Amino acid sequence: MITIILIIHIILAICIIFAVLLQKSEGGGLGIGGSSGGAGGGFMTARGTANFMTKLTSFLGACFFLTSIILALLSSNNAPSIANEVEKSIEKNTTTEPTVPLGN
Repeated sequence: MITIILIIHIILAICIIFAVLLQKSEGGGLGIGGSSGGAGGGFMTARGTANFMTKLTSFLGACFFLTSIILALLSSNNAPSIANEVEKSIEKNTTTEPTVPLGN
């Protein structure tokens, strides 16, 4: 189960990177497909493309966040708590006899 979610998580991370790089930035950036003119005939205008890419990036980010939480919850169930390990080591190291003799 963890392996499948981890693979989805990695795919989402790669998709987020591409979605962010494809968006048109204010300074120009990569801005692939950001020109308002072209052979599209108004099918995907600059505004329509920007809205689509913004919504796509938001959706991918939400899915990435969700898979991060799921992976954290699943991994915490498999690993023992540090507090439990410390308590076990303290119990193991305590002795029943005092280290200093009480009666002379």
